[in-house]
Amino acid sequence: MSDVGAARRFGTGPLSRVAALVYTLLVVELLILLTAVPGLGALVLLDRSAGNVPLAAACLLPAGPALSAALYALRHRSRELADLRPAGAFWRGYRLNFAGVLKIWAPWLAWMAVVGTSLANFSAAGVPGWWAVLLVAVAAGSTLWVANALVITSLFAFRAVDVARLAAYALGRFPRATLADACLLVVAAGVTLFASEVALVLLASVLTATLLWNAGPMITEVQQRFTRR
Repeated sequence: MSDVGAARRFGTGPLSRVAALVYTLLVVELLILLTAVPGLGALVLLDRSAGNVPLAAACLLPAGPALSAALYALRHRSRELADLRPAGAFWRGYRLNFAGVLKIWAPWLAWMAVVGTSLANFSAAGVPGWWAVLLVAVAAGSTLWVANALVITSLFAFRAVDVARLAAYALGRFPRATLADACLLVVAAGVTLFASEVALVLLASVLTATLLWNAGPMITEVQQRFTRR
């Protein structure tokens, strides 16, 4: 086997691609922890009480840019073991998308704080029981919307209003992806409920990769219909 042939084969086999994916996920996970740790550390220390719902939302503010950078890094990752630079891609995505993602993430967190506070004080409000079901449905729908919005704003350069519209459009346009994201949301809620927020954070890179995979059809359509080629 020639040196040229060996160089071409190195880093292109199935085992190398799996190793590259695992390495990328580990690096991205560490960087998510690094960039989101100020808020996540405070979140873990908060009591699960109604009065802390707005504070919990505020603690999650750094998570938006961190998840956006993770989406960017995973989208632009190399599949060759000899050409892995996930940290560089993560920091590039963090710089590019920081301001844009906060325009989507911060209003969503504020809305979720309102919904969470309403649900936490539901018994004192004296409203019908179906109102709680409606609030949960609205919270789930808005979370599915922000998942699409995160993907779009992380990979494309659109105005916030256009990101919002495309994210809402994609919910109905790609029902399979929306259902898959709903299943991912149930898994995340289950991990948080039966384990802790820490366990959810430790799975952040895997969940982000799954979200990116689910968004494949949406990403393709946005590229073909809404960007200049």
